[in-house]
Formats: sequence, structure tokens, C-alpha cells
Amino acid sequence: MANPHQMANAIRALAMDAVQQANSGHPGAPMGMADMAVALWGEHLQHNPSNPHWANRDRFVLSNGHGSMLIYSVLHLTGYKLPMEEIKNFRTLHSKTAGHPEVGVTPGVETTTGPLGQGLTNAVGMALAEKLLAAEFNQAGHTIVDHHTYAFMGDGCLMEGISHEACALAGAWKLNKLIALYDDNGISIDGKVAPWFIDNTPQRFAAYGWNVIDAVDGHDAAAVSKAIAAAKHSAHNGSSGPTLIVCKTAIGKGSPNRAGTSKAHGEPLGSEEIKLTRDALAWTAAPFKIPKEVYADWDAKAAGKAREAEWNKAFAAYKAAHPALAKEFVRRMKGELPKNFNQVVFDAVVAAHSQGETVASRKASQLALETFTAALPEMLGGSADLTGSNLTNTKSTSALRVDVAGDVVKTEDGKIGRHINYGVREFGMAAIMNGVALHGGYIPYGGTFLTFSDYSRNAIRMAALMKKRIIHVFTHDSIGLGEDGPTHQSIEHAASLRLIPGLDVWRPADTAETTVAWAVALQNAHRPSALLLSRQNLAYSPKSDLGDISRGAYVLSEPESVGIKKTHGVIIATGSEVQLALAAQKLLAERKIGVRVVSMPSTNVFDRQDIDYKQSVLPQGIPRVAVEMGSTDGWWKYGCAAVVGIDTYGESAPAPVLFKHFGFTAENVADTVHAALLKA
Repeated sequence: MANPHQMANAIRALAMDAVQQANSGHPGAPMGMADMAVALWGEHLQHNPSNPHWANRDRFVLSNGHGSMLIYSVLHLTGYKLPMEEIKNFRTLHSKTAGHPEVGVTPGVETTTGPLGQGLTNAVGMALAEKLLAAEFNQAGHTIVDHHTYAFMGDGCLMEGISHEACALAGAWKLNKLIALYDDNGISIDGKVAPWFIDNTPQRFAAYGWNVIDAVDGHDAAAVSKAIAAAKHSAHNGSSGPTLIVCKTAIGKGSPNRAGTSKAHGEPLGSEEIKLTRDALAWTAAPFKIPKEVYADWDAKAAGKAREAEWNKAFAAYKAAHPALAKEFVRRMKGELPKNFNQVVFDAVVAAHSQGETVASRKASQLALETFTAALPEMLGGSADLTGSNLTNTKSTSALRVDVAGDVVKTEDGKIGRHINYGVREFGMAAIMNGVALHGGYIPYGGTFLTFSDYSRNAIRMAALMKKRIIHVFTHDSIGLGEDGPTHQSIEHAASLRLIPGLDVWRPADTAETTVAWAVALQNAHRPSALLLSRQNLAYSPKSDLGDISRGAYVLSEPESVGIKKTHGVIIATGSEVQLALAAQKLLAERKIGVRVVSMPSTNVFDRQDIDYKQSVLPQGIPRVAVEMGSTDGWWKYGCAAVVGIDTYGESAPAPVLFKHFGFTAENVADTVHAALLKA
């Protein structure tokens, strides 16, 4: 590093100028972490600004995403396609420099951060993906997967409980290429953290099995660089744990009156303080101006191209020696499914239809997974300590295990384990899956009970915001789980998940619908999915056509099937309640009332269909009644005359008793439809 002080001051200047111009933002964190960034990006980070998607790049995560001007400054200075105009447009509409970093918006940003702790957890997922891909694809004499994952984080990330979930797992998995740099400045929005954050962080991480490098001067770039080098050295020389580097810093470093105070955290410094800071830093350049010599010190384009060229040469040799593996690696890193996958789906759906099994939809999910995990080696499953209930494991997905030395244990046929025991860590599981998907090479899925989706919810939302293919398996989807009672019986969960933009929620009614739900979820490369599955057995619903299931809703049974020619009403149902709708249809036929039964496994998917299809399924002018064991609010948008649902909590009793108690009987559904028709 030719002039590390000026390199760091360039970050400080851009941060305070951009925040001041936007009149919004957090200048303190980037000013405090500037020297840390110089050490990492200036001497260690393996990346190529000309190709932000190079497969073997190091991953960098700014977990304390409110300090976004740090990463925007570094990306601009090192040569990414982030011109100064975008720095000037910080926090303005449609700029590439949003308030918090967003993947897919800003070149070089690896994940969307802001909710504290999740970036760090994403980094754990990225490091896990690197470790597993290396175990799968690296061959003797040919190493094509070999990179580190770095995370910057602050006090807030460590206070959030998700950091415990994720960092404990990182230690258990011995993710030795994960290096986290902790910006230990002792300040948060409310002031000095000492009264409410008294953790001994080094001891905490040592207890997780991490290597800890403590008390590093975070404003000495050389000292930080030395610590990073030590972490990398230990990773390649027998150490089996991740590394935490504790960097002692002052928030707002350089500001004469605000450094080390909460006033530097979340508001502009002000024009007078910026002038004083420029004088204190001996920074004479005008706002948004960077001296040529500083640009030259930061420029990483030539070095990045050289690194990628070296890797391309190594990959060419790998391809010559192992052509099939090379082709598979490229396919998986692109996120493409095998060319025969459509045929695999067709065969699986037809088989489910032909066999017509009566099983719980959680079991139907496992049956589908047996086929799909065998066909897709990139599927990486898991469960939050509920594998026997979620049924997320298959014959193709043995348990993931890491030995004492930190190596991934392989099966007798040389395969890695592809089913993860996350322990009771729903939030950590969800955010780690986000990191795995962001890294590339795997399609992650994980299971827990639907009621515990609340623990995962913010990470599910982040997956939807980032448009990443992650699949959540939520079983025990209703009062049908029985005696466990209202703490475990989901009521509002389906409705609330359906409100997350960009998330597809499926509540299938039988084996065919469950198989289709899995297929669509796997085919959606830019959309997460949630599958809501039953504990109780569901009978198979005969179908004349399987093609429309993937459209989210379809006509399952017309009045003619029970001897009535005219359609007087429509019953819309999901999941286990489809059988209730079919039974009610027969009862209504005895009263000379004809109803169409519509199965709607995914309201989200159905809502995206064209108007002609929607009206063909739900004709105008015919009264509709919805049936679902959950909150009724979401169903009124379909113009329902009535909804058979639950707007209270459940009770503890056997499922059949609860169904009768809450009105989920064919008789009550038929009576509700009849009453609605009389009012129409």
C-alpha cells in the first residue's frame, strides 16, 4: 500500500460528503472502518472489478449495512462500474447507492444487508457453500474452488440473537475460510454500549470454536493486514475454525467533535464539522474529488484481471482432466437446472397421480424430494431439529458431517452429506440458506413447523427482496397437528407469508399438487418459495388434467361430477380443506345445489395469471366461499360471500375434535355455502 492513510481518508471524505449531500445516512461507521477496508481490499481481497461474478472471487459482506458508504466508496475506488455520479446520488431514487447495500443493484455487492446480524449469517452460508463445493469438485492436482469469505460487522450484529445461531454453527462446521472483522467502537445509536452490551466477545467466539485475534488497532492498516494474513495462514495450516479479528476503532474517525460519539452514527456531520474534519485529516480535495495518486493506489482492475486469468488457466487444465465435473460446476454456478429436468418433473407428477396415495402432504413432500434430490445434486437440505417431523431427508441426502480436522466427511461412494442438522435455529437456518444461494452452486431448502416461520420471517423477506431461490418446508400447517395446542397451531401464518412480495406460498392438497409445488419452486431461479404441509393424512383428489396445477389454482371438480348440471356457487379451498370442499359438494348436490370446487394451492401464483384464466376458474356472477384453516382476511379479495376459517387461536385436543369444534366439517361448509347462496 503506497499511502494507506490517504487511501483511508478517501473513504472518509466520500462518506461524509455523500451523507451530507443526501442529508441522510451513517458517516461514522465507514469513517471508523476505513483503515480496515484499506487492509482487506488493498492487500488481501481476491476479486476482479471487471467481473464481479467471477466464480472464485472472495466474498465480502458488510454486515453492518448502515455503513454502506464504506462499500460504495471502495467499489468506486477499486474500479467497479460505480461512477462518481452514483456516489453523489447516494440514497436517491433509482440510484445504485441505496441507503443499505443491495445485491443485484450495485456491482460488487454480494448480499443485501441492513437487518443487523443477517449479513454475518449470510457470510456463514457463503463460507459453507465454498467448503462444500471444494469438497465436491476439487481433485488431486486441480483446485478450482479456493476462496475466503470476509465479513465486517459491528456491535449491533453481535447483539442480535441470530449472530449466536450462525456463529455457533460456523464453529461446528469448522469454516476455516471465514474471517470476520469486528468493528469494536463501543458506540450505537443510544450512546456507549457498555451499560447494555457487556459480552466478552473474544471469549464468546472462542467458545464457538473460532480462532480469535484480539485487540488489533483498527486504525493501523498494517496491523489489520497482519491479522488477516495470520487468519489466512491458520486456515491453510491446520486450523479448523473461523477467525474473528477484533479491531478497536473510533466511530467517525477524523471528526474533531464527533469521533467516538453516537452523533457520528446516523446523521450528517454538518458543513462546519466536515470542514474541520478535512483540516484534521489534511484532506484538501474538494467534495467528491479524489486525487489521481489515490485512485492509482486503490485501482484493482489490473490485479483482478490477472488473478482471474490465472484461475481461468487452472480451470482449463481442470476441464481437460475432468470434463464432466467442469461442465457440472459451470452449470451449477450458473444456477441452471439439468436439461432433462422437465422430463423428471413430468414423470414425478404422473407417478403421483397414478398412485393416488393417501398420505400427509409432509410425506408427499418427502416422496417428491426422493425424486428431485436424486436428479439434482445441488439440492442442499436441512431441518431445524425436526427432521423426523419435516421429512426433509432422503436416500440421496445423507447427513452433512465435518471431521475433527475440518474436512467434509464423504459417504462410501465419495458423496458429501446434503442434509444439514441446523439444530433449534430457525432464523439462523433461513439466513444461512440465503448465503448459500447467494454464493451459488446449491439450491438450499430447510424445514421447521409453520408456526416457527415467525422466527425465520425476516430472512424469508430478505430472500424475496434479493430474488433468490430458497425453499422453506413448513409442516404442521394448521390445527390439524392436534394436541400440541395453540402455541404450535398456525393460524395467521399462511396469510402473513402470502403478503411478502416475491414469495410463492404453496399449500398443496395431495401428492400431485405437492410434487408440482416442489417442481415450480425449483424452477423459479429468482423467487423463494414456502411449502405449507400437513401432519394429517390427505386423500388423493382425482383429476382430469394436471397441467393447470402450476398456475396456482384450477377447477378440481364440476357440479356434473355429482349429478348437477348448473353451477350455483364456487368453493375455493387449499390443502387439507380441499377434501372438505369435495364432501360439501356432495352434500349440496343432495339439496339440488351445484357447486364447482376450485383447489388453490398457491394464491400468489394464481394472482399472477392473466385475467382470462382467472375468470375461467372463478367465473363472474357466481357466489364464492373459501375454506381454509387459518385467518380469513386474505380471502375476501376474491369476492367471497363467506369464508370458513379461524380468526382466533387454536385449542389443545385431538385433530378430529378440533375440526368439529371450529366448524371444519362438510356439513358446516355446505351450510355456509347454502346460506351464502340464499343471500345472493
